[in-house]
Amino acid sequence: MKKLPFLLSLAAAVLVAQERPVVLKTSTLYDGKGKTLHNTVIVVEGSKIAHIGGTAPANAITYDLAALAVTPGWIDTHAHIVNHFDKNNRLSGKDEPASQASWRVAENVVATLNAGFTTVQSPGAIEDRDLRDAIARGVIPGPRIITSLEPLTENSGDAATMRKLVRERKQQGADFIKLFASKSIREGGQITVTQEQAEAVCGEAKSLGLRTMVHAHSPESAKVATLAGCTSVEHGAYLTDDIFDLMAKRGVYYDPNIGLVLQNYLENRPKYFGIGNYNDGGFAFMEKGIGITLDTFKKSLKHKDLKIVYGTDANAGAHGQNYREFIVRVHDGGQDPMQALISVTSLSAESLRLGNEIGSIAPGMQADIVGFDGDPLKDVYAAGRAVFVMKGGKVYENAQHGSKTGWHP
Repeated sequence: MKKLPFLLSLAAAVLVAQERPVVLKTSTLYDGKGKTLHNTVIVVEGSKIAHIGGTAPANAITYDLAALAVTPGWIDTHAHIVNHFDKNNRLSGKDEPASQASWRVAENVVATLNAGFTTVQSPGAIEDRDLRDAIARGVIPGPRIITSLEPLTENSGDAATMRKLVRERKQQGADFIKLFASKSIREGGQITVTQEQAEAVCGEAKSLGLRTMVHAHSPESAKVATLAGCTSVEHGAYLTDDIFDLMAKRGVYYDPNIGLVLQNYLENRPKYFGIGNYNDGGFAFMEKGIGITLDTFKKSLKHKDLKIVYGTDANAGAHGQNYREFIVRVHDGGQDPMQALISVTSLSAESLRLGNEIGSIAPGMQADIVGFDGDPLKDVYAAGRAVFVMKGGKVYENAQHGSKTGWHP
């Protein structure tokens, strides 16, 4: 018992240390909204940014990030964060023991956070809820998780049943609602829901204060979602100019997912093959899909009022490589690098209704801050070299004096 006073004083000292402000010295700072600042400091107090520039507090903990390009924490609006490969190097299933699955999921969230992604929207799985809450409690390091829990499909029931299911998801703790309105690209992407079903889901969600994300590859399914007042359209491999115009007019966000999801499936074909529609026909569709989705993305860029957010549809094998979407959008898709950065930060935050909390570097915002070895706006492959990661004022990675190799084709 004699050690108790020492332990209490040590705990108090740790608490005092945690309450000290943090100063980040920067030479190139992108605020996430299109503005570039040079040779300034970010002062962090607690979990938030106190101010930019000015005098640094005398008792502050200082990190010199002058050799790095500094941005807000990146946001992935579409990543299946719990999906992973099991000990047999196959897509995990319900037979995998929870004790094994939990550690592999932990690998996913740590890899994603270390890649500079401080917020991830997962659409979704029931396991997301406990993962979200564990990360929020500080049990394990990871990005903040936003989840739909289990999605709704055309087989969920008629309009009345779907409205009931939306209410159930809300009670279960869902942050938003996910609806499948078309088949997967492996099956051709045809529309699967009626206008009545879409209106039931998106209308009920809106009445409860929830957003709606809609899987829609075909023009018909995206139109149904847009007319129903849904929040975002995912994938949209076959969307046309008139649909993009309609989405822009109605303020519906577009999440194209062109740089990682199909590539990851093809790179990990043996680990997926034979499960569900991961068959010869499905993989043939995905091989064609890379070119199709890239062409559609280029088409979408011509619609200046269209709000294009940043999601990857990361699945097993892709977590921690979420930055590849940025590389493909800029390098192959021709998106302006600053617009791509805005997409992965402030615009995605806006789409999540969190624009007043995350996605930009400004006083009062959460201190989600990433430093890159190289400048992603000048060298797109630097997007894969996040070497400093802060989330909510806490530093999770500080390897700027080491080497970190990102993905390169």
